[in-house]
Amino acid sequence: MSKTILISGASSGFGALTARLLADAGHTVYAGMRNVTGRNAEAANAAAAYSAEHSVTLRPVELDVSSDDSAAAAVATVLSEREHLDVLVHNAGHMVTGPAEAFTPEQLAALYDTNVLGTQRLNRAALPHMRERGDGLLVWVGSSSSRGGTPPYLAPYFAAKAAMDTLAVSYALELSRFGIETSIIVPGSFTHGTNHFAHSGSPADQAVADAYENRYAGLMDQVGQKLAEIEPTWADPTEVARAIVTVVDTEKGRRPYRVHIDPSDDGAAVVFAVGDRIRADFLRRIGLDDLLHPAA
Repeated sequence: MSKTILISGASSGFGALTARLLADAGHTVYAGMRNVTGRNAEAANAAAAYSAEHSVTLRPVELDVSSDDSAAAAVATVLSEREHLDVLVHNAGHMVTGPAEAFTPEQLAALYDTNVLGTQRLNRAALPHMRERGDGLLVWVGSSSSRGGTPPYLAPYFAAKAAMDTLAVSYALELSRFGIETSIIVPGSFTHGTNHFAHSGSPADQAVADAYENRYAGLMDQVGQKLAEIEPTWADPTEVARAIVTVVDTEKGRRPYRVHIDPSDDGAAVVFAVGDRIRADFLRRIGLDDLLHPAA
């Protein structure tokens, strides 16, 4: 059944790939991105061209997850054109690389604003509609770094993705009695096919960064090289998009709670499995096991 879907951070990477595959699958997709008439005009035009060329419904929509007004306006646009918003895909994110100490508190706050608070803004805009309907799906694009191998010089990004995952876990329980389902997608480290590393931010305190360079000379280059070396040649970020399409197309109540796409196998699948099992067991112990599945 065709669904109406809003994706954040859909100008490139996982978001753009997912938007196209969901549209190919017959869904109405709103590709959220910042500055559709400015810095992302090319991406917005590409999405519109793809829609026309392939006879699918893929529409770029202005969405800056760091703005309450923008999040509300994007959801309002969808609901003004479609009867329902069925699926919200939290994909917007930003990466930074460098020694943790060299980032200012303001930089960390800005990173959390995009990777964590952005999901809260979208939820507050979209969930009243979903709760009223008693139906909906939240898809959270997380990261294996939340529980798997964590090399140095990525601490602010790792911390933000872990915070987002924790928020997703709690939302899953608090929305289940409204009939709203949750799936968390857990990509591993893809060094090719996305702009995560290419567009990563740098620390503002260069003096501190230089001090670390004395003891950790070339560390980030080493991490990048080793991550690329352990990534199989067949690794394809499109598999993340395909996993999201599969989740969306799966019958309600049968969707997986967590899906791993990690060709390099950093161990997150093992650790998450233990944590998710303990979570489920604890909910049963306190008589809240009904929260593990969305209400019909």
